[in-house]
Amino acid sequence: MTLVIGITVFALAAFVGFEVITKVPPQLHTPLMSGSNAISGITLVGALVTAGRGGTLAWVLGFLAVAFAAVNVVGGFMVTDRMLQMFRKDRR
Repeated sequence: MTLVIGITVFALAAFVGFEVITKVPPQLHTPLMSGSNAISGITLVGALVTAGRGGTLAWVLGFLAVAFAAVNVVGGFMVTDRMLQMFRKDRR
């Protein structure tokens, strides 16, 4: 029963997340992505805790979550840096 509830929550969260992201206008997408780095950082901490607990399955899932969250955080900071470079004046 717990597995069914977990899958239901995951499916609803995926649907709501997709609907919210598709409604964001292009002008707000990059600032929204830079703001989501904080959420990915929280995910990274939770993934580290998960990887340190339990058996092999918890370690594997925690490791995958750490890898994906780290890629998301680094990519978000790279995009934010490129966005901020557009607003800098040339220093020549």
